[in-house]
Amino acid sequence: MEVSTKTLQIKEIEGAATWPLRHEVMWPHKPLDYVKLPRDDQGMHYGLFLNGLLVAVVSLFISGKEAQFRKLATLEAYQGKGFGSRMVQYILGVCASKGIQKIWCNARKDKISFYTKY
Repeated sequence: MEVSTKTLQIKEIEGAATWPLRHEVMWPHKPLDYVKLPRDDQGMHYGLFLNGLLVAVVSLFISGKEAQFRKLATLEAYQGKGFGSRMVQYILGVCASKGIQKIWCNARKDKISFYTKY
């Protein structure tokens, strides 16, 4: 029997660390500056690492008892494997621990079915 040695870790990262993955997944034909958010320096940013490789990112912006998460992106080779769902669940846990009462995101229309699960 083969034993999996894969390790999965979600941790807070610098905002700039999200840019290359956002760029590759969301807007590869735009300049890198296009993926930078106006308030990236004020957000909390998380990365999902699989065996040390950054495969998904998301950014969270908290204002009082409300939070918005933005730019959830997963490398194409890892999409459809539950990593995006893990990121959303992690963000929901962060928000719950901070007493956030309202969580929202600006989802692209073609991704709405993914978010309605939550």
